[in-house]
Amino acid sequence: MIMAGDFRNGVTFEMDGQVMQVVEFQHVKPGKGAAFVRAKIRNVISGGVIERTFNPSDKFENAFVERRDMEYLYNDEELYYFMDNESYEQIPVGKDVISTCRFELIKENTSCKILSYKGSVFGIELPTFVDLLVTETEPGVRGDTATNVTKPATLETGAVVKVPLFIDTGDRLRIDTRTGEYLERAKN
Repeated sequence: MIMAGDFRNGVTFEMDGQVMQVVEFQHVKPGKGAAFVRAKIRNVISGGVIERTFNPSDKFENAFVERRDMEYLYNDEELYYFMDNESYEQIPVGKDVISTCRFELIKENTSCKILSYKGSVFGIELPTFVDLLVTETEPGVRGDTATNVTKPATLETGAVVKVPLFIDTGDRLRIDTRTGEYLERAKN
């Protein structure tokens, strides 16, 4: 059990049959009246965020969210298959879970964290950065660099990102999976 007075960022708990995670919290002690806890909490499964106040003595059941390192293997248009690196167990994950992140930047044999609660997979944490090869882009025009001009580039996974004009086909790029943006040329 966890009390609302013990809330900290990242704490997960069950409330009204839902798994919630504390995003922000603030202990408030007004001059008059009893103290309370104002918290911004996120539904771990659906991703919805709400703001709510709690009495510091409110008790909630702890919720254990399991994070397992797994390797992405392949997909068959309906399901995406991941393998546990320790037990070699393969689990299928549906498109509804995949659509919650920028999975178009992930290629086969990439390690990801699979998030589950009571055996049910609800999310995927991608690596923060991935290095991908440019398979197609237009050549940059020399002298057209007065401002930060970008052009589209197709990566080996099929994803399209905006890149500076000096990037050519065959370059390896570092991409931020949180934003889907080009960061730099990758070191070979």
